[in-house]
Amino acid sequence: MADTLPRVTLPDGEEVPGFGLGTWHMGENRRHATDEIAAVKLGIELGLRLIDTAEMYGNGAAEEIVAAATAGQRDGLFIVSKVLPSNASQKGVIEACERSLRRLKTDRIDLYLLHWRGSHPFAETLAGFERLQRDGKIRHHGVSNFGLDDMQQWVRLSGGKTVATNQILYNLSRRGPEWDLIPWCGERGIPIMAYSPIEQGRILNNRTLQQVAGRHGATAAQVALAWLLRQPGMIVIPKATNPAHAKENRAAAELRLTEDDLAVLDRGFPPPKGRSTLGML
Repeated sequence: MADTLPRVTLPDGEEVPGFGLGTWHMGENRRHATDEIAAVKLGIELGLRLIDTAEMYGNGAAEEIVAAATAGQRDGLFIVSKVLPSNASQKGVIEACERSLRRLKTDRIDLYLLHWRGSHPFAETLAGFERLQRDGKIRHHGVSNFGLDDMQQWVRLSGGKTVATNQILYNLSRRGPEWDLIPWCGERGIPIMAYSPIEQGRILNNRTLQQVAGRHGATAAQVALAWLLRQPGMIVIPKATNPAHAKENRAAAELRLTEDDLAVLDRGFPPPKGRSTLGML
């Protein structure tokens, strides 16, 4: 089964998992912590070795969930975390990263992202990222929720061209980035990391999605994930809060959509016909 898991190449040539685990909303209720830790552990056992989190999630508690789930196996994982825009000054980035490292109980973050654009100048954030890289606290830097204009501004700055990924809201019902952002990133070898790949469950009752799922004896969620996983340069990070959900997500990597399936999905979820504002959740 491991052979079916996609790999994605970062701009510096490093290969990373193209299918991982999201943790948004984890850590918000301590009563669920045991199940959340178990779900992340199982995801890792199933081969999903990229884990995405953020200082915002559960006010840092999601990072603590990740620490508990990854204890004793850090070296085999690729951990992503994010800094809030309010902490994205040069000094603030460094201090926020130190706090995340303590919560994650690790000495480095593999990929550290600016969560979205805030009031601090990009140059300050980049200076903080570069200092963290020099000190070995982070291995790569990237961005999240950046539209095309933001990306173009970022890469023009000193150090900006080393951006490793752009994490955005992208799924069957949010195809706007296909118009300009995804092609622009693809031309430069910058992977897209798709968050909320099933729109937090809101698209799962869609008749088109269920029709395609029925053809394969799959679930609607698996079809939505498989649609993303087939795309080159795409990292997909669904969340699972229980073992059954983790297994369902992992099985999506085995699903092969046909050209006819893709045509049906295009009719049910039409591609964009022009530029639009990047969505956020």
